[in-house]
Amino acid sequence: MDLSLFSLEGKVAAVTGVSRGLGQGMAVALAKAGADIIGIGLRGMGETRTMVEAEGRRVYEIKADLSRSETASVIAKEALAAFGKVDILVNNAGIIRLAAAENHTMEDFDAVMEVNLRSLFLLTRDIARQMIARGHGKIINICSVQSLKGGMGDAAYVASKHAVLGLTRAWANEWGKFNIQVNGIAPGYMVTDNTAKLRENKEAVDAITTQIPLGRWGKPKDLMGPAIFLASEASNFVNGHLLIVDGGYMNA
Repeated sequence: MDLSLFSLEGKVAAVTGVSRGLGQGMAVALAKAGADIIGIGLRGMGETRTMVEAEGRRVYEIKADLSRSETASVIAKEALAAFGKVDILVNNAGIIRLAAAENHTMEDFDAVMEVNLRSLFLLTRDIARQMIARGHGKIINICSVQSLKGGMGDAAYVASKHAVLGLTRAWANEWGKFNIQVNGIAPGYMVTDNTAKLRENKEAVDAITTQIPLGRWGKPKDLMGPAIFLASEASNFVNGHLLIVDGGYMNA
């Protein structure tokens, strides 16, 4: 097998939400495969920068608030100017607001939609224009198993992730003719900041873990391989696909 298909040498990858967790894991994975990294997020890259530079890759940091979707076009412009191009875009940044549906406030609903959907839409739209002009690109949207389920106590998050999956499929249809592949990754229950509150409830954690055939929650490193695959030439005929990475949870 030609393993060079998985090489990202000479590529530039923009990743949102890179300070820690899944975003950090994927940014480091793409750097290991050869890509230079543009890190986009509210918090500084700090540790992520050190890890990426240890792989001998260049790093450019854009400190930006994705909860203000009007800044998305400015972010896209800076990202494109950093290294002169963006070959790979990983839309990872996302937030969650937990509440019973009848108690969900519009403030929380709007906050989730602003980060998870509006900013993602605008940033992708503007970066995709450059990909269209260059005739190639890889876009990876971090969806969720909640893109396929109804969820409990996280209605706004579920709605946003269903929408992101819809955008993934719509963009795959529209931009495939420009040699742009748009795919999603659906993590299952992962050890991240978004699940920190849930993980305080040992009873809930134990109940969920029993539903995962691999018997554990996922970790950032579990997305490294899937991210490299979808960012590389190895996935050139994969388009509009949702890659579920959940330890078998959805299959149980």
